[in-house]
Amino acid sequence: MDWRRRALVAAGIGAYAGSIFPQDKKVKLPRIGLGTWQTFDVGNDSAARATLREVLKLLDGNVVDSSPMYGSSESVAGDLIAELSLRDRLFIATKVWTSGREDGIEQMETSFKRLRVKVMDLMQVHNLVDVATHTRTLLDWKQQGRVRYIGITHYTASAYGEVERTLKAAPYDFLQINYSLAERDAEQRLLPFAAERKVKVIINRPFAGSALFRRTKGKPLPPWAAELGVASWAQYFLKWIVSHPAVTCAIPGTARPDHMRDNLAGGQGPMPDAAARRRMVEYFDAL
Repeated sequence: MDWRRRALVAAGIGAYAGSIFPQDKKVKLPRIGLGTWQTFDVGNDSAARATLREVLKLLDGNVVDSSPMYGSSESVAGDLIAELSLRDRLFIATKVWTSGREDGIEQMETSFKRLRVKVMDLMQVHNLVDVATHTRTLLDWKQQGRVRYIGITHYTASAYGEVERTLKAAPYDFLQINYSLAERDAEQRLLPFAAERKVKVIINRPFAGSALFRRTKGKPLPPWAAELGVASWAQYFLKWIVSHPAVTCAIPGTARPDHMRDNLAGGQGPMPDAAARRRMVEYFDAL
């Protein structure tokens, strides 16, 4: 019995190891996606929905990530994506965030309805809540074709040890984790480990909330930023993230089309190499 199967057995999900490995890791995603926390929690506000509709129109193949803990965000995103007939042009991801098998199933079924999908591109266990229980369900659903990919999420460095142990315990396709110029802990062990496991990585908190913008407010970009195709601080922050070889994409949230365009530019054009990334860190740290 190899180490992966032993870990799965220890987690109570060993029966799935043979049927799930090898995993399908071929999915290709644009470097910048869209998070919906707070920004899509607008309920029936028609003016807010109109603006969000324009944000979604800018996407093509990108991740749109939500969660049942984000208020009305799933429903708003689902309504607008359906209105715009964008389902086949987006990679839709959400999460399960509750305890217990039946409650988890009920919550996920509700997410399917709110997001108006028959097959979820990615279902993630939010912040590792009852992760072993939900992973058993998700492995079943993946075999049945109800979900394409499964993953786990967290947002704080204090959980990285548990995240790493969890990644060892089951064949996850995706990890969603925090990483930014203000929160670099993931690059020490977690990002290399994910790369070793061939787990794709989605980055949340790419601006560390709004901390990065507060720190750089009124301060100029370095003169060499243009060499990297960087025209704004948002692009600076995002290019630094998505140029990491272990990172698949980042999911900044926004309700503004102009910010969405700016964010998307952060995933386009030349990408900084290792030396340029170090230079970007040094400049930021000196601010």
